[in-house]
Amino acid sequence: MKQQWLERYERILEWVKKAGDEQVKRMDQPLKIEQKSANIDLVTEMDVWTDEFFQENIQQHFPDDAILSEETGVSKGNSGFEWVVDPIDGTTNYAHRFPLFSISVAVKYKGETVIGVVYAPKLGECYTAIKGEGAYLNQEKIVVSKRTELTESVIATGFPYDRATDSLNNVEQFNSVILHVGGIRRTGSAALDLCQVAAGRFEGYWEYKINPWDFEAGVLIVEEAGGAILKKQLEKGFFVLAGNEEVLNQIRMLIKE
Repeated sequence: MKQQWLERYERILEWVKKAGDEQVKRMDQPLKIEQKSANIDLVTEMDVWTDEFFQENIQQHFPDDAILSEETGVSKGNSGFEWVVDPIDGTTNYAHRFPLFSISVAVKYKGETVIGVVYAPKLGECYTAIKGEGAYLNQEKIVVSKRTELTESVIATGFPYDRATDSLNNVEQFNSVILHVGGIRRTGSAALDLCQVAAGRFEGYWEYKINPWDFEAGVLIVEEAGGAILKKQLEKGFFVLAGNEEVLNQIRMLIKE
């Protein structure tokens, strides 16, 4: 079975590099940008191009695999494998030519995530994990931070697109955490936030109302780096909390989760 995992893993590495090169090349050109669920929920022509690039390649090489993609939803398969693809995680950053954006690709087998790849093309950073094999940044092994004191910790978070209209907007939780930690960062890419936890750069991360394409790859990378994950489904999307176990538990208490 692991040979089948490796076949997909190797293809992902090839495809994210090709797609990432195109994203970087097109980044400084005029982009067609549209709105989705809210006026701050953007999609660019490169989101669409990258999604089509992955759809076509997956269907060509693994035609029996299912696909869950941010831009095109679900296509069914019967192989037991499902791809979870976010063509650009951090679209607002990309649209503003801010370099913190990523391509996030996970592969699940019979419901279990077995491959996670997050590639930040403008940064030249590729985070990878195969279940049971550890987590890596540009082929160098990474582990989560060992810091346990919140006052020494940097924590990441994000805010949902409907923050102005829904009371579950993370503002109360943010205010509970900010006074107790060394710093809070808001990168605009959930996948990259999770990878920074895996690499030991951030001690923790939490966010509400994110979707599987935002977190599936990053969650596996955190777990393979020795981190802990708390995840639960909400009425809209998912809540995800990540970190080393001690920091995770302290953040969980502050945000009352």
